[in-house]
Amino acid sequence: MTDTADLVLTGGVIDTLAPGVGRTDALAVRAGRVIAHGAAARDLAGRAHTVDLGGAYAMPGLIDAHNHHWLAGQTELYELQVSSAAPFEDVLEAVRVAAAATPVDRWLVGGSWGSGLLDRLDSPEALAQLDTAAGGRAVMLRDDTKHNRWVSSAALHAAGIDAHTPDPAGGRILRDLSGVPTGVLFEAAGALVENALARAQPGTPDMLAAASRRGIEILHSYGITAFQDAGATLPLLHALRTLDERGDLPAWVVTAMLVNDFIFGASPVGEGIIAERAATATEHHRPEFVKIFLDGVPPSRTAAFTEPYLPDVHGCRHGGEPLMSQEELDGWLFSTAERGIGAKIHCTGDRSVHMVLDAVERVRAAGHLDTRYHVAHGQFVLPEDIGRFGPLGVVAEISPALWFPGVIADANSAVLPGDRGRRMQPNRALLDAGATVVGGSDWPVAEEPDIWGAIYGLVTRRDPTRRYPGALWPEQAIGLDEAIRAYTVDSARALGIDDVTGSLGIGMSADLVVLSADPHAVDIEEVPGIGVRQTWFAGALVHEE
Repeated sequence: MTDTADLVLTGGVIDTLAPGVGRTDALAVRAGRVIAHGAAARDLAGRAHTVDLGGAYAMPGLIDAHNHHWLAGQTELYELQVSSAAPFEDVLEAVRVAAAATPVDRWLVGGSWGSGLLDRLDSPEALAQLDTAAGGRAVMLRDDTKHNRWVSSAALHAAGIDAHTPDPAGGRILRDLSGVPTGVLFEAAGALVENALARAQPGTPDMLAAASRRGIEILHSYGITAFQDAGATLPLLHALRTLDERGDLPAWVVTAMLVNDFIFGASPVGEGIIAERAATATEHHRPEFVKIFLDGVPPSRTAAFTEPYLPDVHGCRHGGEPLMSQEELDGWLFSTAERGIGAKIHCTGDRSVHMVLDAVERVRAAGHLDTRYHVAHGQFVLPEDIGRFGPLGVVAEISPALWFPGVIADANSAVLPGDRGRRMQPNRALLDAGATVVGGSDWPVAEEPDIWGAIYGLVTRRDPTRRYPGALWPEQAIGLDEAIRAYTVDSARALGIDDVTGSLGIGMSADLVVLSADPHAVDIEEVPGIGVRQTWFAGALVHEE
């Protein structure tokens, strides 16, 4: 115990989530760490800056286990923003308005158009309308999954894509009946245009650092003080190091370094990024995972399933193919485990989830017992695989737009037979089988990193925005306490940052969020409306409403 503190928070209900502490009415901080609770903290109030919480409820800072914070910051600072719920005409209008304010030699970049628009966009007529709205400018719009692109004729030309261009490995160029591209690009085909954009308008390290910093500011407004960026490029690793070295990284950031990239067009990937891992690690930045894309997404029929999709417009039926062979996946997991590096693996089809569990089973059998593995998204899981997560220590990292009705759920149902599109995200079954379940927003795939709306969806399986009726597989609802743990203590453990955050025990970083209401004391229907009054990181106020 010390007789001095830098900060004392008092006059509220502080839910520490720390074993043996629980709720307290005061908390003292020194050098960014918690040093006392309750009466011991109040005794220090006269010798420290003291903040009266005015009876408000506070808890540990929230943790987002999967986002792309730099992309969200970049979108807000530099790109065109369109709602994924916008109809086709509204997307065109947004392009028209932006084009009027953009030099003709500058690209228009942004998103997100909804997956449900795929059939509407995939035509020569839609491409012509986009070209007209853009006034001949190069346009690239990402969809709501960030896996696919809709681009103008000028962007196709800049990328060298025409009727003779073959589909790249891991991607597909959609074409009309004569073979001419329609402007819709799936997966790796979109990376061809991302690369053309990078050549025409290369970003700078300062722009990337600014995008990262803006993303973190937005996360603070939602009470988030720690997160995993689930698609880290080498420039991002350097930007995070630069921010922390100048004292401007107020969050715990765990990065997952891209092993393969069929979306962003990043280079280098794999060992080229891993080689810089140690040099970019700092106090607040931990590059301790790799990111593997094992499949795509169901709406474009690029997720890997054991059973086939509904027939496509050509009458073809297939289950999608993984982006790596089992042998290649095993090789990456073994080689990184030997270096103490965990892995986050993007899996949206049940076949890819099964491949990960098989690979981890072999890694564990070889003695790598502590390496962290996350199945990212994992909305479709074979019934026989649910019980394998817990014993293998594989974390189910789940994403909010996938466990209640919405655009993506509707798009999945449109391509999957029977009720398979509705039987996704088996969260209750995973928890009951002993799995660790953690929450990741996948923002900006999700329009906001809104954790209380996500928690409402976990507990009710209903849409927190009330735009979409009904419940999505309501039998898989989980409890409020379980949902909160998915964004605090369980996420901290899954990301390997439970030594510093996730709870407010003695010695932990003083990361906390002050809320407009106690989620335990209000009706569940009020939970989506819970607001953030203040966010604190390491004892410093980083956001206030």
